[in-house]
Amino acid sequence: MKTNDYVKYLTQTVVKYIDQPKEERRKMKQAKKEAEATFLFRWFGILPFMLMSSIKKKKNNYWKARLKR
Repeated sequence: MKTNDYVKYLTQTVVKYIDQPKEERRKMKQAKKEAEATFLFRWFGILPFMLMSSIKKKKNNYWKARLKR
C-alpha cells in the first residue's frame, strides 16, 4: 500500500466517523464494549468461565437445599 493510498483511507475513515451523529457513535462504542471478551477469557480461554459457572451452580444448589429444610 502506497503512502497516498493510506492517507486517502485514513481521510475517508475520519470523515465517515465525523459525519455520524454523536448518539450513533456512542451506541457503536457501547456495543463494541459489550462485545469485548473479559480479561480472563481472553488470556486463559474458556477454563475460567467453566470454573466460575460451576462454582456459582454449586453455590446456588447449596442455598436451594438449605432453604428446603
